[in-house]
Amino acid sequence: MLGGFEKALLAVLLIVLMTGMGATLDKSQFRGIVRRPKGVLVGLASQFGWMPLVAFGLARALELSPAMAIGLVLVGCTPGGTTSNLFTYYARADLALSISMTVVSTVVAVALMPILLVVYGRALTGTEFSLPLGSIVTTLALVLVPVGIGMVLRARSPQMAARAERAGSVSGVVVLLLLIGTSLANNRSVLSQIPAEGYFAAAALGITGMALGWGVARVLGLGVPMRRAVALETGIQNSPLAFAVVIASFPESEQDTLLWLPMLYALFVLLSASVVTVLWRRSDARTQPAHP
Repeated sequence: MLGGFEKALLAVLLIVLMTGMGATLDKSQFRGIVRRPKGVLVGLASQFGWMPLVAFGLARALELSPAMAIGLVLVGCTPGGTTSNLFTYYARADLALSISMTVVSTVVAVALMPILLVVYGRALTGTEFSLPLGSIVTTLALVLVPVGIGMVLRARSPQMAARAERAGSVSGVVVLLLLIGTSLANNRSVLSQIPAEGYFAAAALGITGMALGWGVARVLGLGVPMRRAVALETGIQNSPLAFAVVIASFPESEQDTLLWLPMLYALFVLLSASVVTVLWRRSDARTQPAHP
C-alpha cells in the first residue's frame, strides 16, 4: 500500500511530530500534572482502557480477518498524537491538558502497548498471526528519542522550540493528509477489496472514542474545555505511530493488509474530528452574549 517514498515520508513525519511534541514540554507542565492529575489519569484510562477494548469489540463483532483485526487493535492501543493537540486548539479546549495527556500516554505506551497487543491480539488471531513484540518495543522506545531532543531544544532555545512546535503541529496534519491522499489514489483497486465491515470499524473507532471520552469526563465532573480535550485525545489516536510500528516491526509481506484499517481510521477520524470541532465552535458562538 505504501511505496518507498511514502515510507520515507512517514519516517520524517514521525520525527517532526515527536520533536514538536517534546518542544512543548517544560518543567512547569510536569508540575501541573502532579498538581492536577485527574485529567491526565482520565486520559490514560481512555487511551489504554476502553479504546483497545472498543477496537477489540468491533473486530470481534464484525468478524474482521486476523490482519485487519490486528491493524484495528493496534490503532486502539496507540497513544494520542499532536493531531489531537491541534484539534484541541481549534476547538477551544484545554490545550495544556491535551499536551500533557499526549506526552504521558506516549511514554506509558512503550510498556502498555505490547501488553495490550498480546492480550487482545492473540485473543483475535490465535496462532494464525505472529506478533513481533520485540520489534514493537524497540520501535516505541526509539520514538521517544525525538521527544527528548525537543525537550532539550525547549530548555536551550525557546524560540527554536516554538518553531519546532509549529512545524510538528501544522506539517503533521498536512503530511498526514498527503500520505492518505497518495495511498488512496495509488491503491483504489486495493481499497475496493476491503469489506464494508472494515470501513465501518475504522469510522466507528474514532467516533466511539470521542463519545466515551466526553461522557466519562462529564461523569467525573471535568469542565467543558477539559471534556473536549479528553474526547479529542481519546478519539484521535496517533495513527502515524501505528503506521511506523507496522512498517518497522512486521514482515513486508504482511504490511499492506495490516495498514488497511489504520489508513482508513486516519482518514475517517480527521473528518469526524473536523465536524465535532465545527459543532463545538458554533455552540460557543451561540452561547456567547451578544455585544451591544
